[in-house]
Formats: sequence, structure tokens, C-alpha cells
Amino acid sequence: MTRFGEGAARLAGVAGWLLGWRPEQFWRATPQELACVLRAARGDEEGGGGAGVDGAELARLMGAMPD
Repeated sequence: MTRFGEGAARLAGVAGWLLGWRPEQFWRATPQELACVLRAARGDEEGGGGAGVDGAELARLMGAMPD
């Protein structure tokens, strides 16, 4: 089992090396955002992105989490 810190350090390194992200960019990204960017970087256009959210759900989420 990989510990969180070990996994995060590995992913931060991958994000820095492949994407040119600085640490603050990595830590501000959600796991879903990182997964989507890495899928796109390897040319995987499909991948389980899901249906996403509609405008009303996005507005609700933004109201609930304004930061």
C-alpha cells in the first residue's frame, strides 16, 4: 500500500516533469483535473470523464464553495 505522501510526491514530480507545473499549481489542482490533463498528455481522448455538471449544478457548487 502506498502512503499518501509517497503517492503525492510521485504525482507532483510527474506533473512538474511532464506538464511543467510548479508545486502550487499541482496542489491547487483537483485529482480529476490532474487525471484529465495526464490523459490528454498521453493522447487518451476517451477516458472516464463522465457527463460533467450542468450550469445549475456548477452555480450551486460555486455558491457552496466560493473559494
